[in-house]
Amino acid sequence: MNFARLNGVVLHYADTGEADLPVIAFSNSLGTDFRIWDDVVAGLKGRFRCIRSDKRGHGLSEAPAAPYVMADHVGDLAALLDHLGIVSAVICGLSVGGMIAQGLAATRPDLVRGLVLCDTGHVIGDDALWNERIETVETKGLSVMTDGVMERWFSAAFRVPENAAYQGYRNMFERTPVAGYSGTSAAIRDTDFTQSTSALAVPTLCIVGDEDKATTPELVQSLAKLIDEARFAVIEGAGHLPCIERPDEQLALMGAFFRENDLG
Repeated sequence: MNFARLNGVVLHYADTGEADLPVIAFSNSLGTDFRIWDDVVAGLKGRFRCIRSDKRGHGLSEAPAAPYVMADHVGDLAALLDHLGIVSAVICGLSVGGMIAQGLAATRPDLVRGLVLCDTGHVIGDDALWNERIETVETKGLSVMTDGVMERWFSAAFRVPENAAYQGYRNMFERTPVAGYSGTSAAIRDTDFTQSTSALAVPTLCIVGDEDKATTPELVQSLAKLIDEARFAVIEGAGHLPCIERPDEQLALMGAFFRENDLG
């Protein structure tokens, strides 16, 4: 396991693949850790150096007191890439990870040669939604929200008792530190990247699961329309986390995008 103290917070990360390969850095969603990318990273073996990290408040990274702002997460990812001596990467982000990717492209364009924005938006939800979630998690814990979150995360076909992986991801969600979930929820609530994202000029692929109830296909398509020549694709039979439910389909879309834009 790899750890680094960056911006005053200990971050857990993985760095796999030969150093001379093109780099892809992943940023994961709210309530998950970087293991959600396992199948995608396995499919990129030999083609990319893959950087994954648990954002602050998630996985094995430290969880400072809430609230956080999006600049915290963006700054952490930039600091990690700088720490590893990476000067250019494709950034692949899911949900809040996709917002982090947008923020990095806007504030550190030198680091970003391409974007893969999965099940995300330039704005996600509204104040009422996030304030309710913050109050719930801080007063009752995450477990009272598990069933509702899982309905947004996964398709009905995935959410069956005989699927051991489904129980595993329930465990992942419920073991997220309260400060991490609450703090990152506040960061999402307070972020509107409409203006900065509409100014981006970087090859971009926007992906969404057709059963995503958290960041709907309509929201992700509206994000794609903000970015000149961004490609938009829907993965059937997936909810909010296509990298888990449909990794082969996601890899196929990413591969075609990389070839079209000479990204590796």
